[in-house]
Amino acid sequence: MDLKQSIKQLTKKYYPEIIEVRRHIHENPELSFQEFNTSKYICAKLDEYGIPYKGGYVKTGIVGVIKGKNPDKKVIALRADMDALPINESEDNQVRSRNKGVMHACGHDAHSASLLGTARILNELKEQWEGTVLLIFQPGEESFPGGAKLMMEEGALDNPKPDIIIGQHVLPDMATGHVGFKEGMYMASGDEVYLTVSGKGGHAAMPHTLTDTVLIASHIIVALQQVVSRIVPANIPTVLSFGKVIANGATNIIPEKVEIAGTLRTMNEEWRGKLKVQIQKIAAEVAASMGATCKVMINDGYPVVTNEAKVTARAFEAAQKYLGQERVHKMDIRMTAEDFGYYTQTYPCTFYRFGVKQPEDVHTGGLHTPGFNLNESSLETSVGLMAYIALILLEGSNE
Repeated sequence: MDLKQSIKQLTKKYYPEIIEVRRHIHENPELSFQEFNTSKYICAKLDEYGIPYKGGYVKTGIVGVIKGKNPDKKVIALRADMDALPINESEDNQVRSRNKGVMHACGHDAHSASLLGTARILNELKEQWEGTVLLIFQPGEESFPGGAKLMMEEGALDNPKPDIIIGQHVLPDMATGHVGFKEGMYMASGDEVYLTVSGKGGHAAMPHTLTDTVLIASHIIVALQQVVSRIVPANIPTVLSFGKVIANGATNIIPEKVEIAGTLRTMNEEWRGKLKVQIQKIAAEVAASMGATCKVMINDGYPVVTNEAKVTARAFEAAQKYLGQERVHKMDIRMTAEDFGYYTQTYPCTFYRFGVKQPEDVHTGGLHTPGFNLNESSLETSVGLMAYIALILLEGSNE
């Protein structure tokens, strides 16, 4: 029996347990950098499978190690994230969180369960392949500065260093059993933008005696739209959106301070830096022209996720062989952000999507919503395919 058939057979064999693992993690979600029980559970599973590991990275992060024959030949790392979101889950979901106000609304429960299943399969087949596979169970993907960055800073991937890193993520808009890949820039950077407009407040009926911070804040928001429409080259996807404005006055009170918060997304790291300068300049100059000041603070978020072309092409071909060409698709860019981007800055990587859409008569919901409800049968695809891609990439050269 060849490796593909062995992987498919073992995936079917362990599928019921993989579902149990996913449900346990889903029912017991923990927020970013607080995944203590999740980490203990994953460690217990690795112990059960006989897979060595080191824990405690960024308190809850884990790196497992599976060595095949000739372990120094090549090293591939497989990554899953563990954290949940501060969301109250819909009571309509059959499998629900037991922790009020916390929910796996982005599929990280499926990512961790999938990696455990993949690990078990690869460990069982380790006499049939060469190289080393690292298993990255990462905390804090949903919160800055991101668990990926912190784990690398703590040396989690220093010994041994991976030649390639692979990650996968659920996609509710894609049919279950299907997957998607994108070479090159795939997901945007994500920076947090905070503006504080300050001036002289006062009675709204006497605007000539004060500085209208609310009006000035409005002008700044409108002026900053030229960052996307007139400053960035048209062929560089960019988004600047403001979702929070706090003007704590009243119907007849103009406040001394207005606070604005938003996000900057772009697919180009060079322009990312230039845009931050432009945002500060425009905001300060508009405020000054109207008699106010504007303090700008931009928190550096996640970098662009860039899929290395050759690695992604090989993974794409492997997926076609494993699933069939009709189930493997080329993806477009996404303006959402992922801390997997930190890995892509340092290592050749590929980050792909697997479909989790429910049948037409069942609600799937969107990512980061209370009603997100993935199709559990998708885990058969995510587990087996990641194992197969890993072994195909282990076989290939680094060129």
